[in-house]
Amino acid sequence: MGWIARVVLFLWIAGWTIAGFVWAPLVPLLGDTTRVLYLHIPAAWVTVLALAWSMLHSALYLAKRRMENDHHAVGAAEIGLIFCVAATVSGSLWAKSMWGSYWNWDPRETSIFFLLLVYGAYLALRAAIEDPARRARLSAIYSVIAFVAVPFLIFVVPRIYYTLHPDPLINPQGKIDMDPRIRTTFFAMLAGMTGVFFWMLNQRVRVARFEA
Repeated sequence: MGWIARVVLFLWIAGWTIAGFVWAPLVPLLGDTTRVLYLHIPAAWVTVLALAWSMLHSALYLAKRRMENDHHAVGAAEIGLIFCVAATVSGSLWAKSMWGSYWNWDPRETSIFFLLLVYGAYLALRAAIEDPARRARLSAIYSVIAFVAVPFLIFVVPRIYYTLHPDPLINPQGKIDMDPRIRTTFFAMLAGMTGVFFWMLNQRVRVARFEA
């Protein structure tokens, strides 16, 4: 990503962040915490995207034994953990405002906690193995297996048990129940955060190539 693209990406996120404060209205029930929406959900989305990217390149490594795939796999997992922490922290701040406590062991909070443990263990596994080829192979196997837990923890568990978390953005009729200005700001931030992920991944892969 060239410097012009980076500047555009920065201005895009900065502009839509400002729009979230001065242009998009507040949801009556959520009040000022509505603005957490523009970080929390995009961070959760990038978490899933990054871990899926890691799983894909782990599978490709097992099939082709190309270290480039291993670079992508570990880079995406590391970035996925960063965004997972961002989603956890922003969600905790929202919970403090709405529920009176930063942590309530709500099914969604519990699920993301276990996700952090699963992928923290992935990085610990990599750190414990010195041989590059063996490290790449074993961590690739772990990544492919670990990703099975991602849709289960993110999408299934919170819908099985009672949750304090607000209803999903997509209602039972399959429609996105948002004010048009909130919807526009939300999807703009979603696109911006996705761009940030791919920029960070590109930088991380370049570092991995240099280290190799």
